[in-house]
Amino acid sequence: MATPKELEAKIKKLRWPGLKKLWTAIKAGDTPGWEPGEAFEYLVLRAFELEHTKDEPVSIRYPYDVNLFDEKVEEIDGAVHLPGLSILVESKDWDGNVPIGPIAKMRNQLLRRPAGTVGVLFAQRGFTASAVALAHFTLPQAILLWTGPELELALSEETMYRYLRLKYRLCVENGIPDYDIREASIP
Repeated sequence: MATPKELEAKIKKLRWPGLKKLWTAIKAGDTPGWEPGEAFEYLVLRAFELEHTKDEPVSIRYPYDVNLFDEKVEEIDGAVHLPGLSILVESKDWDGNVPIGPIAKMRNQLLRRPAGTVGVLFAQRGFTASAVALAHFTLPQAILLWTGPELELALSEETMYRYLRLKYRLCVENGIPDYDIREASIP
């Protein structure tokens, strides 16, 4: 089993074509060298990292643990810091739709963070109706939901955080945490 530093070094070798190939492998359930779910977690973070530009710097924190009073209290899949927006990332590469539990867990994590922190939950397949409903009622702790087909679009266009900003804007304007980015072009 690879260490987190080894996994980070492994994913950082990939550029957009490599990430797209890894995404195909994730969808097929064929990711040798990765424990279940790891490839998906690291792919999402690397995609944000690759979009970094001089005008829009990005800072990524790969999976890490949070300790409080000498006890591990959280496992965070990652954090992304963009100008004016910081997010906690949770990624679920599960066989079925993600149920309500990870939404509730993310909400509790956001309650321990500054008010402007946004949660973003990526699900390779999707979310149950109850999970989507809870995401609508977690505000002001905003939790934005991304499905696999949305991630695939963002990867194909190499535009992770522009789509993130679109999702965030529509959540702010309309209270919609699960806006499907495939329904609109980037303004």
